[in-house]
Amino acid sequence: MAEIKADIALDHRLTIAEVNDISAQKPDPKIRVASLDIFRGLTVALMILVDDAGGEWPKIGHAPWNGCNLADFVMPFFLFIVGMAIPLAFKRITSRHHAVKRVIVRTLKLLFWGIMLQGGFSHAPDKLTYGVDMKKIRWCGILQRIAFAYLVVALMEIFTKKKQTRELPPGWLSIYKLYSSQWLMGACILVIYMAVIYGTYVPHWQFTVNDRGSADYGKVFTVECAVRGKLDPPCNAVGFIDREILGINHMYQHPAWKRSEACTENSPYEGPFRTSAPSWCKAPFEPEGILSSISAVLSTIIGVHFGHVLVHMRGHAARLKHWIVMGFALLILGLVLHFTHAIPLNKQLYTFSYVCVTSGAAALVFSSIYALVDIGGWKCIFQPLAWIGMNAMLVYVMAAEGIFAGFINGWYYNDPHSTLRSSSGAWLQEFAIAWKFTGSFNYYLSAVYSVIAT
Repeated sequence: MAEIKADIALDHRLTIAEVNDISAQKPDPKIRVASLDIFRGLTVALMILVDDAGGEWPKIGHAPWNGCNLADFVMPFFLFIVGMAIPLAFKRITSRHHAVKRVIVRTLKLLFWGIMLQGGFSHAPDKLTYGVDMKKIRWCGILQRIAFAYLVVALMEIFTKKKQTRELPPGWLSIYKLYSSQWLMGACILVIYMAVIYGTYVPHWQFTVNDRGSADYGKVFTVECAVRGKLDPPCNAVGFIDREILGINHMYQHPAWKRSEACTENSPYEGPFRTSAPSWCKAPFEPEGILSSISAVLSTIIGVHFGHVLVHMRGHAARLKHWIVMGFALLILGLVLHFTHAIPLNKQLYTFSYVCVTSGAAALVFSSIYALVDIGGWKCIFQPLAWIGMNAMLVYVMAAEGIFAGFINGWYYNDPHSTLRSSSGAWLQEFAIAWKFTGSFNYYLSAVYSVIAT
């Protein structure tokens, strides 16, 4: 696990500065960018918050369709951070072969853990159940998307990297010109995405309800589309491509759109479907699917640019000015596209307006952390987030995926239903009896853990 947890951090070491002056001193390969660690830790903490509290406070959970809630910033923040770390990890490439091998190995590790954690194998660790039907395994997920974006952008960085100079030519656009091939690739990705999402013909399609708890279990429904260029839940090109390539049984079975007003009267809370709910409310949808993951690469490319700024620009003021101006520009562009109804904010489709708004927000959040930590020297008060950021994969596996809850719930006394997590009252009673008659220290530990777990 120690090897795995470093992968999501991408081994970003700031090799251009000393602690006291990130701008002008000799290189030190052991120094990390503290603000980037803290930003990663903040994003992991945010992910755990929205996963645990999103059901009770749906306003911070994923938006049912169009719109952008707090939870919808987590994925693009991760992709932005991955991108920003890439120029630091590959600042000096001595061997392209070794660098490519390193990228491929890390990509495979992320894919493996992504499929294990979100493919359905570890579907209920807090209930002590595991295993997955290979006919229904989910191939896509958070780590899989991060792996794909990392692979594409890291290889792009390796093969398009020019001989770098310490001093940038004068002019605001000089850093864009230095990496013009990467921006050209980003533009090509955007054009391909827009052409496919607006140009693909989506025919009628069918699905079978596989939820055994549903009254419609086993029923086959038909969704009528026969349209082109729609961005609504049932008839968009993103879902169509995933159904054709992944297969509908390998897609996410509980999409956020089930909380939409069209599906339930309790929207944005979960609840029983309306009697007049359209059939697609019961269908699966993959929020980390193929076409949306291609668009998600744009978030990582923008992050790479911010990493280039950190590597090349001298002085805190110049860096912050560039980051803040670009952050506000992206944020304003995305909001204009959304509120003029040109391109809606949509995390499920990973629309261009969503890329702009979330990347702009990531830029401004990181700039704030950089000003407080790397300039202001307030690292100590953010130390818990820094630790989480440096151990992101470990925390993700243990907390966000319920492994820690499963571990705690796996210890019980006398009855499997009397666990550390579920029955603290019974545990305390049993502890009192056990202490009285045996004085066992093990029961003391169990009681303490039961209080902490609740």
